[in-house]
Amino acid sequence: MQGEEISKIEAYLRRLFGNGEISVRARPRKDDSAEVYLGEEFIGLIHKDDEDEDLAYNFTMSILDFDLG
Repeated sequence: MQGEEISKIEAYLRRLFGNGEISVRARPRKDDSAEVYLGEEFIGLIHKDDEDEDLAYNFTMSILDFDLG
């Protein structure tokens, strides 16, 4: 995932969560996914799913037990 595709996903996530600090960044040597950050903190991955006729993106975010406080 690169360029305009990443920009569109980033804009969508910012609108959806009402947070302009969300950024989506290309992954080195990977073209089927991108990293999602909140500020400088990595929060998850976006995977491109184009196996079916419809293009979709899957957002995966892990929440660690110690983050729940």
